[in-house]
Amino acid sequence: MEVTLLGTGDTTGTPTPNCGCDTCREAVERGVERSRFSVHVRNERTGESLLVDASPDFRRQFLDRDVPLPDAACISHIHFDHLHGLGNVYRLLDQLPVFAPDETDPETGESVAETVADSYDYLDAVTVRPTTPFEAVETCGLEVTLVPVEHPPLVCYGLWIEQPETGATLALSGDTSYAVPDRSRDVLRGADLLLVDGIVPAKHCEYHPLGGAHPDDDGTFRTFGTKHMTIEGARTLAADLSADDHRLVHLSHFIPAEEAFDDDMAVDGERFTL
Repeated sequence: MEVTLLGTGDTTGTPTPNCGCDTCREAVERGVERSRFSVHVRNERTGESLLVDASPDFRRQFLDRDVPLPDAACISHIHFDHLHGLGNVYRLLDQLPVFAPDETDPETGESVAETVADSYDYLDAVTVRPTTPFEAVETCGLEVTLVPVEHPPLVCYGLWIEQPETGATLALSGDTSYAVPDRSRDVLRGADLLLVDGIVPAKHCEYHPLGGAHPDDDGTFRTFGTKHMTIEGARTLAADLSADDHRLVHLSHFIPAEEAFDDDMAVDGERFTL
């Protein structure tokens, strides 16, 4: 299984347009980028590829990285920075099965699968495959399981992806607070590689209108507001899930420059062979 990180940033990305902060300047100097989130998973045994989330930066990501266009996709939730790259399949792909959760979201009154189908009903290439959480589905020769996480006010899902012939495993926390349900944690535990959501250091919770949540025993917040983990929360979750390796993703440009490029903080284009 070959995993390429196409997009590792939050909704504005790093560098952020029209921003001169130290972190954005450092990213430019290093020649690195964190575009909107997306992951490419290639099954080298079948030659097929799965796209996890469709970044609005789809076109540039596939131009910049030496990876094939996807044979299937999986959508974790309906926020703009994870969904709206699907429009890029127009004239690029004849067919793209899109796996999306089938649970009804109380906030929208429809499932992620229904929202995706409604949003892209004008694209003949997009065929939505409603998928039940905790039930593995097969695509691209991989087994994919969606698991609920906590990203209010909308439903959101993490993923467990396994290559059954080799036993290689990839886990993704999805966009989430630290309050990942125990059942979901059990599914995500013990992967070869974990991609875990962390947006800012805990000290930035003082700037969030809702502050922070899920403090540890020392009072360090593991959730920034309600939607995303802090860097500390992400690292704590990674330790709990006991992956062989992990990378923090969905990173913002508000991480101080002296911390923003630590070894476990992903940048676009990182590639892993599992």
